[in-house]
Amino acid sequence: KAPARATTQTATTQAGTTQATTQARDSARHRATASLPDKKLPEGVARIIAVASGKGGVGKSTIAINLAIALAQNGWRVGLMDSDIYGPSVPTMSGAAGMPEIDRKGLMIPLVAHGIHAMSMGFLTPPEKAVIWRGPMVMSAVQQLLYKVAWPRLDCLVVDMPPGTGDAALTLVQSVPLDGAVVVSTPQDIALIDARKAIAMFKRVDVTVLGMIENMAHYDCPHCQQRSYPFSHGGVEIQAQKSETKLLGTIGLDAALMRAGESGTPFAADPDYRHHRLTQDFLTIAARIKTQIGARDDQSSSASAPSSEPADNHANP
Repeated sequence: KAPARATTQTATTQAGTTQATTQARDSARHRATASLPDKKLPEGVARIIAVASGKGGVGKSTIAINLAIALAQNGWRVGLMDSDIYGPSVPTMSGAAGMPEIDRKGLMIPLVAHGIHAMSMGFLTPPEKAVIWRGPMVMSAVQQLLYKVAWPRLDCLVVDMPPGTGDAALTLVQSVPLDGAVVVSTPQDIALIDARKAIAMFKRVDVTVLGMIENMAHYDCPHCQQRSYPFSHGGVEIQAQKSETKLLGTIGLDAALMRAGESGTPFAADPDYRHHRLTQDFLTIAARIKTQIGARDDQSSSASAPSSEPADNHANP
């Protein structure tokens, strides 16, 4: 019986230690989130759209940077913020490099690439250096990328969200009034499980989900022109319907899209692909997002406008 008691005591001690560690982490997160400012847009930024996925490996950053460029080609002044502190992709995909300059106010000046203004943790740290930070430091870094940057006048800031629903994502949704979120997923169930979590997070904090994008939706063989579906088919559209949102569009698998992401010239910005089907898909998705937000802006303006009906000065007392 003595060994059994010892085992029980050990298990109790371990459980107590785990509980204390969890409480300490939650306390640190609470202190960090309690210090966040009231929701406000960064100076110069008219609206913010988050591009999220719920998990890594579904091509979210590829979608985010090409969507930003497509929005710019649709007439908006666009910025791109890479909020993935641990694994920033924007420096490689945009081809932008170097430390941002500091203006007279002590704000970082975003780098310009392909007509968009970009800021990323990857501009501030060597590519080979791992960022090993806990939650409060990550949250502070996200705050700085938002508010310690001299953003020019922007119609839209596209935020490439980190995978998951952790501290960085929490900081963003609690810090800024997002105009909407776009959720990216591949069609198979294993990716949609986490896409549903991302949608649930946005709904919980009252952020409108503008729609979903199905990435790697199909593959068109360049030799036989036959279309196949390596990651299943139609799952994102079904999930969009279940989540009461829209399917904004689909993006197919294409080796050229991958090469563009690694070359520093995003697909939608490459003149050689100006008339390519994928470029047109990105432009169509961007136009749909812009139309949605424009319609909401019009509704907000109408709701806040004073009534045009004349006052009844002869109303009975």
